Amino acid sequence: MFIDFEGIDGSGKTTLSNLLAGRLKKLGYRVAHAREGGELRSSTARRVRELTRDARLLEMSPRAEFFLNLARDAQQLEEVVAPALSRGEVCITDRYLYSQLALSGGGRGLPMSELRPACELASQGLWPDLVILVDVDPDLARWRKRLGKALTNKSEAGDSRKGMVGAGLAVRVRESFLALAKEDPRRWLIIENNDAPLHVLEQRLVDAVVARLEGRDTPVQRIVPAPASVPMGSVEVENVEARFFQALDTVEPREPALAVWMLGGLPGLAAHQRRLDFVERFPALTARGLQGLDDAPAWTLREVLAPLAPAQVAASLLGQTGARAAMLRERLYAQAPAEALQGLKGDSSPQAWSLRERGVRDGKLSDVLLGLSGVDGEESWVVREAGMQRGLYAEVARSLGGLSDARADALREALLPHDRLAVLRGTQGLDTPVARGLREALADKATKLVMRSLTGLSTEEAWALRERAAPKTKEALDSVDGMNDPRAWRLRVTHASRWPATVLSSLKGLPVGPEARVLIQRVLEAHPRKLPALRNAYAVIATAAALDTRATQARASRPAVDAPTQQVEL
Repeated sequence: MFIDFEGIDGSGKTTLSNLLAGRLKKLGYRVAHAREGGELRSSTARRVRELTRDARLLEMSPRAEFFLNLARDAQQLEEVVAPALSRGEVCITDRYLYSQLALSGGGRGLPMSELRPACELASQGLWPDLVILVDVDPDLARWRKRLGKALTNKSEAGDSRKGMVGAGLAVRVRESFLALAKEDPRRWLIIENNDAPLHVLEQRLVDAVVARLEGRDTPVQRIVPAPASVPMGSVEVENVEARFFQALDTVEPREPALAVWMLGGLPGLAAHQRRLDFVERFPALTARGLQGLDDAPAWTLREVLAPLAPAQVAASLLGQTGARAAMLRERLYAQAPAEALQGLKGDSSPQAWSLRERGVRDGKLSDVLLGLSGVDGEESWVVREAGMQRGLYAEVARSLGGLSDARADALREALLPHDRLAVLRGTQGLDTPVARGLREALADKATKLVMRSLTGLSTEEAWALRERAAPKTKEALDSVDGMNDPRAWRLRVTHASRWPATVLSSLKGLPVGPEARVLIQRVLEAHPRKLPALRNAYAVIATAAALDTRATQARASRPAVDAPTQQVEL
């Protein structure tokens, strides 16, 4: 029997396919997994996959990508799948030709009528007996993917070609998978992998597959887990905190690391108390979640976690300046030099330069450059020149972030032949000739990076790019984070149904006024159980409350100014 698992990245298909393989082996079946542990069994197929993932190959056309992916699957078929089936084994694949139809057709927009004959040729008539579509909310899948990168210390700079296009690609691919399943319901089994306990999904999956193996009729196309135990009723702006934490409670038993990850950056006592519950089990993730927090509980927790997770505590200091941050970085440098140095972005204080000089002496020039964004002055240009001499082109390009003068743009021009994506990453919020040229050239090839480079930018070109990209990908909404411009509000309202969680996150840092309340309420009414939407709504409200508290405390701490005494002439 030939069983194929399909689904968007982050859906959990690799986990479930490996669980199924293990259970079937225990039941006495002979099983071959063509991608056991997430790695293709064919070395040739692995080499081909590297080409299709390489973000530097942005000019690769959708058709070329399609044929390369076909070659990968054809090789897996020849080398792994067909021999296993000829031996009478159950063969499990993690992706097959359906992925190419969903990606190239649904995702890239190529005509399905042209893709299907090529897939038939590659298949040699061999199609799965059972296709298991692991369906998931794309926003939740993104959270899982980011968590996976955090756990393996991978940066977003390692995004694949698919990642460069933006999150909208996964949404379109998911829609295409669902359409393919609808066309052939007897072959496809859909299993929802949002918040149900993993052992429940595993058992239902095993039962369904064993029924097929034993020849029993299984007409049910979708395995729908029981609803999560989140209380029913409407979600309001006033009760979103309670509803978010109730939803988090349903996730924690199944994915505790994800629960910790979703607390990241959330201010306030409620989030802080939850973080304390995870300190012993997940010190590193808890520490990473302190980034952007500047209140007393966050600083106390950093001190507690510093011996346990020095690198993550140092990374949480990104954007923090002042004596307290400088002293903690100095202490953590010996154990986490890269994170301490990279967190100095925008900091031109004497303490920051002292640490940078130490980093240069210790041979950490790459990390010094990555922490030099937003810093000008001759000292910074000496460091950049040293980076150029050593061929650290990507790091030098990133060090130019926040600099918009002619000198910075001239260096960007020189760096373009070496690493244009790094140059683009270093243009966030800038309106320079090089930035504009890169955005125009890469708007359709690296949409995610182009949109992120527009963050905070309010030019006619920026708004035109956002409006063009917004129907296709959520990063257009990311680029208006914290913006109170009427055009930002129009963009949010227009695309709230397509990118609900992102529309909410774009409000973070703004007051929760009437316009924001109406938009938050609209999204919550449409998605009362959607965990990423609940989380982002709570983040907006909690951040606004924290900013109000800080402003009140600042006003209270100002020295009173006596009113001038009026002199009255007698």
